[in-house]
Amino acid sequence: MADSVSPVRRNPGRSTWVRARKARPPLMLSRRSRHRLRALRWCGRRRLRRRVLQTQAAGADWSEGACPGPRAEAPQRPKAAAPSPAPRPVPGPLPAPAPSGPVSLPIPPVRAAGPGRVLLLLPADQGFTFSGVCRMTCLYGQVEVLGFVISQGQPAHDIFSAYTHSYLTINAVRYSMPEKSKKEIKREARACLRAHLNLEDRSWATGNFSPLCSIVLLEHVKTTTINFIASHPGLSTIFVQEKEASQVTSECLVLGSVGIKREKRKRGLQLTESTLVALEELVSVSCEDSDGCPIVLVCGGQDVGKSTFNRYLINQLLNSISCVDYLECDLGQTEFTPPGCISLLNITEPVLGPPYTHQRTPQKMVYYGKLSCKNSFENYIDIIKYVFSAYKREAPLIINTMGWVSEEGLQLLIDLIRLLSPSHVVQFSSPKSKHMPPLTPDYVADRDGLYTKSKSRLRSQGFCLPEFSDSVEFADEEKDSPVLFAEHKLLSVFSEFSFRKTPRNRDSHNRIFRDLTVLAYLAQLLPPVPKPLSPLHGLTPYQVPFNAIALRITHSDVAPTHILYAVNGSWLGLCRILDDIRGYSRGPILLAQTPICDCVGFGVCRGIDMEKRLYHILTPVPPEELRSVNCLLVGAISIPQCVFKSQHGLEGTIPYITMDYNFKLPGASEKIGVRDSEKEQLPKGKLHPRSKFFRKMKFLKGKDHSSQPGGSGEGGAGDA
Repeated sequence: MADSVSPVRRNPGRSTWVRARKARPPLMLSRRSRHRLRALRWCGRRRLRRRVLQTQAAGADWSEGACPGPRAEAPQRPKAAAPSPAPRPVPGPLPAPAPSGPVSLPIPPVRAAGPGRVLLLLPADQGFTFSGVCRMTCLYGQVEVLGFVISQGQPAHDIFSAYTHSYLTINAVRYSMPEKSKKEIKREARACLRAHLNLEDRSWATGNFSPLCSIVLLEHVKTTTINFIASHPGLSTIFVQEKEASQVTSECLVLGSVGIKREKRKRGLQLTESTLVALEELVSVSCEDSDGCPIVLVCGGQDVGKSTFNRYLINQLLNSISCVDYLECDLGQTEFTPPGCISLLNITEPVLGPPYTHQRTPQKMVYYGKLSCKNSFENYIDIIKYVFSAYKREAPLIINTMGWVSEEGLQLLIDLIRLLSPSHVVQFSSPKSKHMPPLTPDYVADRDGLYTKSKSRLRSQGFCLPEFSDSVEFADEEKDSPVLFAEHKLLSVFSEFSFRKTPRNRDSHNRIFRDLTVLAYLAQLLPPVPKPLSPLHGLTPYQVPFNAIALRITHSDVAPTHILYAVNGSWLGLCRILDDIRGYSRGPILLAQTPICDCVGFGVCRGIDMEKRLYHILTPVPPEELRSVNCLLVGAISIPQCVFKSQHGLEGTIPYITMDYNFKLPGASEKIGVRDSEKEQLPKGKLHPRSKFFRKMKFLKGKDHSSQPGGSGEGGAGDA
């Protein structure tokens, strides 16, 4: 058999390799650098090319002295650069260069440090903007989050960065360094990391460590509040939005194990120069020994950043003092309590998230029961006076006000300034908000409020108004009252928030924020993690006899025969009144007027047993506090629709849901809060809260049990 001639084989991958080589981005090297590049071996050229491309992508300059000589195996870094990376860096996008200061070479930004743990290195003056929830521990150095500075050795803090508000940024803070050598500083950092990281992670951190660098550990965290909110359809992506498969990178996978995602720096909170000046002055005044208890009143239109400013100010004050008092006068968008409340709180822990992530127990609280004080200004003023009387002037006080600053709202604000006598008034303005005159001391003194007169009119009339006679001394012709016309300092702040709210969607966004706050409060009913969530209808309620508690509908006139229909399935304020209601044999006990009384918490009337004459109430208030409760107030605050429509474990009909609702019933539209123009747009099968108020509750089968979708919120602060 003749010898067969085997054909010459060409390398099948050579053409592909040539095309990939030609597609590489060109290196920006000088003539001298290109000459030295030819003297390197193939592995040295490849290593040099990778590092030069990383430097160019980060925006840094590769100096001439960084190019190696003919015998060098690897390029040397500039003197101001960080040490060479460890042999096992986590691939991912490079961090953005610092906006100011010396430019440093990029370092690996994140590294997986175990299941649900990520190690983050932050050079000085650099930040990490993210979305999601994590538990942050500063292992070395100092970082700042929303104005609160966290140093090494301090306990871990839970951080909530939701898309409903501005994203939070972990900023590295420059800290004082003793005169130590670089080797001693690395040895000290390694000792701080020994209790938290293994040897390999410590070697990576110290190998990439640079002077004034902060080392942060981010851990996966799950709380009952997060689990309960995310369990409702449409609310599972509030903290972390889903990413498309084409945009998933290795860094996304590493950060996703913690439950966070890197965001662009411009999507984080950006403070204006006037805001920083106002914060600096207020912190300086609060830390003075002579006058360390200023009263700061924050006012402005809707969605100008008042709530965000309050959080930032609270955190900055907590860096220097142990506690801060907070007076909530905004009924629609409360910060630490469910909506419809006026409360006084003593804040000792930093505020690192939206309002629905830090619900707290106030020192004194009154349940107003409505989202606005229109047509009831006098009761609103009386409640503020009652709550403000509990302020002991032992800590700085921050007063949050409503965003209604036109016409009667402006007059009401002038009354509050005269009543509360703040030392500083922080007035917000924005190009998108309504014009508001500067609230200077002269302007406040020369203008009439709803219940107070100007300084000139008081001198001419010489009489005292009964609305303020019990707490404020008015001026006469010869002597001015220092309480009523106390001089305050006006701090003007110009806001540049990029709003997601518009006049057309503001109501829907604010309603979503209120629902999230109510859900966060209801989450306190459930056992803490890691126990699984339990449905609300599976919890054991308290049984309260009719004759042990009084009832009052605060916002509407309801016939006595329909009171129990209004109470059933409603949001309740658990209050205590001074009147003795004992002696009634059967009940229910109805109050003729809405009392101004202390509210200890809230609950849900799950049902009413007419045979045994019992209320079934779910509430997270501890039993020792419930012993003093003798009044139930029902207001216009409703339970979120998703609580009724996403009840797990139920089959067939769902309680409190009906497809047949008559809007023509007296008080129906007020109960639901639906305008006439919206009634025709509501599809059948959607839930109407308290649809059984003025008639017996029906259990009708409905095919449409879909939940209300959650919407996006504003980028700044959520003010009503």
